[in-house]
Amino acid sequence: MKKLVAAGFMLVAGTQLLALAGTDRRVILIMSGIAVACALLAVRWYLAREFDVDAEERRDDAAESLRRWLSRTETLIGQADATRRDWDRHLRPTLARQFEMATGQKRAKDRAAYDATGRMLFGAELWAWVDPENVSRSGVAEPGPGREALDEILQRLEQV
Repeated sequence: MKKLVAAGFMLVAGTQLLALAGTDRRVILIMSGIAVACALLAVRWYLAREFDVDAEERRDDAAESLRRWLSRTETLIGQADATRRDWDRHLRPTLARQFEMATGQKRAKDRAAYDATGRMLFGAELWAWVDPENVSRSGVAEPGPGREALDEILQRLEQV
């Protein structure tokens, strides 16, 4: 861009010098105007081309971001039907983070208020699947709560 503007400036200056060297001084304005118009058209062409490239990159970035989000969501939904161990490792931390962001309650500040807010929002049965303190150490083969519980938890988080 800088080189293009410098070249346009040099074109205008060179045109004016050539017009000054000539005998007819009336053409200075016309030649300078043509040189400025050429320089401005070149800058406009450069900027339009750059905008098209940026727009295409943004579209690709948005599509890639959407694909990653979709893949991550499908994986999380698949883990809802898996074992409790998978739920504890993958879904529980994500749901606990979403709960903290939605309610503004931080577990580190006041555990009792955190627990009370969770029980109030989800009820005792669903809070057991969101509570980050309720990780099972021995329930490796226990079934997870399933998609219905995940759907209910997400609906209640949306309502907050």
